[in-house]
Amino acid sequence: MLTSLSIKNYALIDNLQVNFNNGLTIITGETGAGKSILLGGLSLVLGKRADLSNVKDASIKCVIEATFDVANYNLKSLFKDEDLDYEPLTIVRREILPSGKSRAFINDTPVNLDSLQTLGEHLLDIHSQHQTLQLTNDDFQFQVIDALADNAKLLSEYSNKLSTYKSLKRDLTQLQEQKNEFTKELDYNLFLLKELEAAKLEDDDLETLEEEYETLNNIEEIKDKLSASYQLLSNEDIGVISNLTELKNQFAKISEYSANYKAIFERINSSLIELDDVFSEIETAQDQLEDDPNRLEVVNAKLQVLHNLMQKHIVSNVSELISIRENLKEKVSVTENMDTQIVAIEKKLKTIEQQLNQLAKDIHKTRENAIPSLTEQLEAILGSLGMPNAKFKVELKLVDKFLLNGKDELSFLFSANKGGQFNELKKAASGGELSRIMLAIKSILSKYTQLPTIMFDEIDTGVSGEISNKMGSIMQQMSKTMQVFTITHLPQIASKGDAHFKVFKEDVDEVTQTQLKKLTSEERIVEIAQMLGGATLSDSALEHAKQLLN
Repeated sequence: MLTSLSIKNYALIDNLQVNFNNGLTIITGETGAGKSILLGGLSLVLGKRADLSNVKDASIKCVIEATFDVANYNLKSLFKDEDLDYEPLTIVRREILPSGKSRAFINDTPVNLDSLQTLGEHLLDIHSQHQTLQLTNDDFQFQVIDALADNAKLLSEYSNKLSTYKSLKRDLTQLQEQKNEFTKELDYNLFLLKELEAAKLEDDDLETLEEEYETLNNIEEIKDKLSASYQLLSNEDIGVISNLTELKNQFAKISEYSANYKAIFERINSSLIELDDVFSEIETAQDQLEDDPNRLEVVNAKLQVLHNLMQKHIVSNVSELISIRENLKEKVSVTENMDTQIVAIEKKLKTIEQQLNQLAKDIHKTRENAIPSLTEQLEAILGSLGMPNAKFKVELKLVDKFLLNGKDELSFLFSANKGGQFNELKKAASGGELSRIMLAIKSILSKYTQLPTIMFDEIDTGVSGEISNKMGSIMQQMSKTMQVFTITHLPQIASKGDAHFKVFKEDVDEVTQTQLKKLTSEERIVEIAQMLGGATLSDSALEHAKQLLN
C-alpha cells in the first residue's frame, strides 16, 4: 500500500508531503484544481517517461518520492530478479534534473525505467476510463479467470515444464543441425584420423628420428672420425693419453715441493681422468656403430610421412599433429554418439509433452469450472450498477499448441441488451459500460488475489443517483482487503471514504500552487454539501451531507 507521497517542484506543486492509510481514500476537487498533477507525479514514480516541461522551476531539480508497504505482496523474488535490496517499506524516488535528464531509485539503488515499471505494476494500478481497454487484453482476461480458478500453482508448474520443454527443443534442433553438419564431414574426418593413427605419433618422434637418420646416413664418415680419434688418444708413442700420463708422472715428482706444483699436478690428473672417460665413450661408440641400410630406409620413410602430415595440416611439430588427432577422435566420437543423444532427448521431450498436456487439461478444467461463478458475479454486480440486461459469455477453447499459460484460447463476449447478440467486449460495450465492467471485475478479483493499491480516476463519470451509491459501496467493500483511492465528483461516493483529501489551488506570493489537504470531519461535511448544492451552502445540503456520511 502507498503510505506516503512527497512531490517537490512539479507542475503547480511547490512542496507537497502527505501520508495515507489503508482502506478507501477519497480525493475531490474542482475541475482544474490539479488532480491530474497528482496522477502525473504518481505515474513518474511508476516509470512513465519524464518531461522537463512539467517541472515548476527548471533551474532546480524535481523530486517525487513514494513509500510503499510491500510486506504482504510476496515481492522478495521480484526484488532478487531485479538485483534490488528488499525492504518491507520500499521507497521509490524519481528525479528530473535541470538538464532534462531523469534518474530513478528504488531503496536508494539506481534503476532504469524498465525495472521501475516492472515493480510499479505490483505497487499501484491507476485506472481511468481510458484504461478500460485492458479488459479486451487476453493476458488480463486470463488473469481474471485464473484468479477465480486458483490456478497459480498449476500455472507455475506448467511454466517451469514449458521452459524445460523449450530448452530441450532448442538442444534437439542444435544437435540435429550438428549431426547433419558432422555427418557430411564424417568420412573425411575418419580418413584423416586413420592416417594420423597409422603414423603412431609420439611427442619426441621427429627429433629422435632425425638424429637417427643423420647417424645412419653418414655412418662411414662417423666411423672414420671415431677411428682417427681413437688413434689420437691411444697411440703408445704419440697418443694424447700416453703423453698426458708422462706429464702427470713428471709433475708427481715435484708436486710435494710447492702448492703451485701440486695444483698443476691435480689439474693434469683431472684432465687425464676426463680424457680416459672420453676414450671409453669413443670405444663404446665404435662398438655400437653398425651399418643398417634397411633401418635407414624405414627411418627415412617415417620422416617423410611426418613431414607430409605437418605440411598437410599446416603445423610445425608432432605435438600439434597429436592435438589434431585427438580433436578428430572427439569429432568422430560425437558424430557416432549423436543418434544416442538425439534419441535420449526425444524420449525426454515425449515425457514432458505428456506432462504438459495433462497440466494444460487440468488448467482448462479449472477454468471451465470457474466460468459460471465469474459470469454470475459479473452480471449481478452490473445489474446493481444500472445494467440489468448485461450478459457475459466466456468462451474457452483448447488448441493444439503449447501457449505461455496452457493450451486455451479465451474470449470474453458481452451483450448489453436483452436479446442482443454476444460480441467482443471492445465492440459491444461503450466507454461508460467498460468502466463499470472493469470496476466489477476488479471488485471480484480483490476477493481472490492480493491486488496492488488501486486508484480509480473518475471511473464514475456519467453515472449518478443510486448507481453511484452502489459504485461507492463496491469500492468500500474492495477496500476491506486492499488500499483503494478514488478521484470523484459524486457526493454519494465521496461519503463512503475512510479518509478524504481535497485538491485545490491557492495563490502564494502571487504564484498559483496546487495543494492537497486531508479534511477533518467538519470539513468533509462542507465539501460534500458543496458537491451536492454548489458553492452556496444551504441547510438542506449540509443536512444531506451529514446523512450521507452517517
